Amino acid sequence: MRVRDGPAACCSVAKGARSFSVNQEALQAALSEVGEDARSPTAVRRRLEVLETVLEKSIRLPARLPVVGDRVGLDAVLGFIPVIGDIIGGLLGSYLIWEARNLGMSKFQLARMAANTGFDTVIGFVPLVGDVIDIGFKSNSRNMRIIRKYLDKHHPETGIIEADPV
Repeated sequence: MRVRDGPAACCSVAKGARSFSVNQEALQAALSEVGEDARSPTAVRRRLEVLETVLEKSIRLPARLPVVGDRVGLDAVLGFIPVIGDIIGGLLGSYLIWEARNLGMSKFQLARMAANTGFDTVIGFVPLVGDVIDIGFKSNSRNMRIIRKYLDKHHPETGIIEADPV
């Protein structure tokens, strides 16, 4: 079975078989319709910035707390679900490391990021105390800082210019 129209034209799956092949020309054409290559450093940076925001800053608290500030994210909320929540949070944080590897970051940087995510995940297993430390540690923000530094140095075109509204 082969689909020939639209963005799905890039893929083919043999009927009854488990093989999956990708037509690179059709894939690039579909990606160009989106506006940029999804594997470009700029697209990766945008994805990771959004993921970091969701994991670390997406929920506004009614009051400002000393260590946390006025925002927490999905990672902190998942941490309150015993064991499985911390594992899910660790897997989501591992996506940052995977994208960093695809960007070509050094093994030392990847190891630092893995240590941040690993510490955040393991400390989250400790009931209550681990959750409090987990909220304050923000491993995904630390990892994003490492990625931003790398991208600013090696791919300056990915930089995001922030300005105050007029």
